[in-house]
Amino acid sequence: MRRRSLVVPCCSLAACVALSPLAGCGRGDADAADGTRPAILPAFVQQRTNAEASVPAVPYSADTPRMLARAARRWPHDTLAYTQGLLVRGDELLESTGLEGRSELRAVDRATGRVLRRAPLPDDEFGEGIAAIGGRVYQLTWKNGRGRVYDERTFAVVDSFTYEGEGWGLASDDSLLYLSDGTSTVRVLDPRGFRVVRTIRVTEAGKPVYMLNELEWVRGELWANVYETTFIARIDPATGQVVGWIDLRALLPEGQRERLADGGGVANGIAYDARAGEVLVTGKDWPSLFQLDSVPAPAPGGAP
Repeated sequence: MRRRSLVVPCCSLAACVALSPLAGCGRGDADAADGTRPAILPAFVQQRTNAEASVPAVPYSADTPRMLARAARRWPHDTLAYTQGLLVRGDELLESTGLEGRSELRAVDRATGRVLRRAPLPDDEFGEGIAAIGGRVYQLTWKNGRGRVYDERTFAVVDSFTYEGEGWGLASDDSLLYLSDGTSTVRVLDPRGFRVVRTIRVTEAGKPVYMLNELEWVRGELWANVYETTFIARIDPATGQVVGWIDLRALLPEGQRERLADGGGVANGIAYDARAGEVLVTGKDWPSLFQLDSVPAPAPGGAP
């Protein structure tokens, strides 16, 4: 999602109408992890985009498992890559970058961060999440309502698709696509025709979790960066319940992390290397790609 100037009302009018514009909405007495309680504007205030939201107050419940992520390894990452989507392909990464005039699909050497090949988007399009199925890479755009389908090997555009509303994150379970749009709802799409098969309402402790951004399928769970936080939500795709949180705040020194975030460089980018059982993460304009030192076991009842 774009650099922050921004407010999404993800709350219902009924829940918010009695609140002032600076009141919290839909979060009960839950505070953010740092003790602050970000504000959410009422739903009746006209908004331009789902990125126009206050930072969500997550996690909600102390009962939900949390893991503070540590780095087992790190590699260079392009500090001009406004990361929107990330995939592992052997020793390469596929990465989607955003911002008008800088958006592209690229293949990156994992060890060096060097760009091996790229497919730029038109200057008026803002690239978003990517997913791959059967040798094809699917890429969203933010507000254009249209995505591209590439041949994974050549990056030639072989198809396109349309969708309602905004495009933020995209993931695949090798059969279906999962699309986030900054709200608490994830759409499940059939890649053949891009029909919405069902929707997943993401909740934690009974409350909706908003600002879901970059997505990744990890051992039967759907993982999501929560925009403008250091948190990754581990989501049970069958129920939409958040079964755990991963906090990335320790990966970068606090001062560096805050300087990056001030310019829009927030945590975003999750890639699962199924061969090695490893999770890689980065952020928009971050200087490093990190391998997490451990990967939580799937929650009981989830797929292996």
